[in-house]
Amino acid sequence: MNICIILSASVVVLLSTALLPLLNNNYLLNLRTSSSSSVVADLLVTNGFIYTSDASLPFADSMAVRNGRILRIGNYSSVQDLAGYGTEELNLEGKVVVPGFIDSHVHLIFGGLQMVQVELRGVNRKDEFVKKVKEAVTNMKLGSWLLGGGWNNDLWGGELPIASWIDDITPHNPVWLSRTDGHMGLANSLALKIAGITNYTEDPTGGVIMRNTGGEPTGLLIDSAMKLVLSYIPEVSVEDRREALVRASKHALMRGVTTVVDLGRYFPGASIELSWEDFSDVYTWADLSGEMMIRVCLFFPMETWSRLLDLVHKTGRELSQWIYLGGVKAFADGSLGSNSALFYEPYIDEPHNYGILVTESENLFNMTLSSDKSGLQVSIHAIGDRANDLILDMYELVVSANGMRDRRFRIEHAQHLAPGTAARFGEQRIVASMQPDHLLDDADSAIKKLGVERAQKESYLFHSLLAGNAMLAFGSDWPVADIDPLGSIKTAMKRIPRGWENAWISSERIRLNEALNAYTISAARSCFLDKDLGSLSPGKLADFVVLSTDSWDEFAAEGSASVKATYVGGLQAYP
Repeated sequence: MNICIILSASVVVLLSTALLPLLNNNYLLNLRTSSSSSVVADLLVTNGFIYTSDASLPFADSMAVRNGRILRIGNYSSVQDLAGYGTEELNLEGKVVVPGFIDSHVHLIFGGLQMVQVELRGVNRKDEFVKKVKEAVTNMKLGSWLLGGGWNNDLWGGELPIASWIDDITPHNPVWLSRTDGHMGLANSLALKIAGITNYTEDPTGGVIMRNTGGEPTGLLIDSAMKLVLSYIPEVSVEDRREALVRASKHALMRGVTTVVDLGRYFPGASIELSWEDFSDVYTWADLSGEMMIRVCLFFPMETWSRLLDLVHKTGRELSQWIYLGGVKAFADGSLGSNSALFYEPYIDEPHNYGILVTESENLFNMTLSSDKSGLQVSIHAIGDRANDLILDMYELVVSANGMRDRRFRIEHAQHLAPGTAARFGEQRIVASMQPDHLLDDADSAIKKLGVERAQKESYLFHSLLAGNAMLAFGSDWPVADIDPLGSIKTAMKRIPRGWENAWISSERIRLNEALNAYTISAARSCFLDKDLGSLSPGKLADFVVLSTDSWDEFAAEGSASVKATYVGGLQAYP
């Protein structure tokens, strides 16, 4: 009989070669690497308070990293034998460590571009709005477009801006300034003229051209009506978009974000080609040239589902350690701030307005059915209570038609849910992809637009969703809100809007570990990345964040901390 001898530092094993194929490869690997001298970690992280987001071992004080992945995690005695020649040690000095944050909803390149455009986020006075536009246009070439956004009319009392605010200071430059939610924008009169928008221009399906009492366009365009102007804005150069990715990635790392789910620059009215151009011209370039700094999971316009399917068949979902192909996204409605989210009852400030169905129901169903039948993950934007029920009903029909499987349907935002709807997310295994910081802006406006009773019953139901076993994934929707996971976690825990003393719907507050999980392991599961990401577990990628605090109890009580350092694949990426 042939005998094979397998040697390690402490054991000799005699095996028949006939039995070798029957052994598990992982067992052989563990056998070969069991000695302290045969495996050496690249990095030992010690003397910390590590929250792992792994229910099997929630806390640890040390971990070992090799080749960008976690080799072992536990107490110091369990990893010290992995130290050897060349091993670096990171002594945390008691600091709290958490897995790298996964922002479940961003528009990464669009956000990077907006960082160098007119920034109107936080502007709370009309004269400041006008001043920022005036300063920006001063040194511009005649005829070039002035772009920017982030304005929120609720911050200055609710009055919507109109073209006449800025026409006198921008007579030779067309202007487009998007609202903070991305579902409304302001064009000056020159931009309206270039786009051919007049008193006689009809509202497009899924959009509104806002008009004064005389029927003249005010300059404000909602949802798909934005395309009337956007189609005339020159596309940003490839070089500028590549610079935007680098700029945005550095910003994300500064906030502890190591992975993002990028929903592209696709919003109602935008060209569906934008996401594909960014994929080919920017992400693929960055991956091949070594410029990727954070991991991205990409979603594409649902209209192009067959194109994505072809790509997945050719490449698989994992293009590299940096780029994953997620799925497809579509829109059901607009936003609360633009009075275009779809509700069962009308807006109080517009008694005849129930919101907008952005995508026609039959078309949305057919695209979802085909996308899901092909095995693609589906994500749909829904904010109003009626829009959320409409999508949940549709998802139920698709499951009935295509059969059961692990599909992880997503609803992006899920901000306002009718009584009983929160429980349906868990029952139907739907991902609620939500952005806590939106409630800071929406609290006052929701009460004005929906009334106290409706707003109190159905807004940002974090606790109710978790109680119903829904998968809750947190993100920012950047550049609608800033990338700031730690701020969002505190918002989910405290729910205290700016200027308020008490919580808005205190019963919907959640605990620190629940909010952390929504930014880590649940966020990874929500887009099928939990094999590699989301928790500090052996075998997973070593993405982690060192926080400023050395007290878990204070962090759990107050939710306050800042990012001290960010590591991607075991390498320091910030600062």
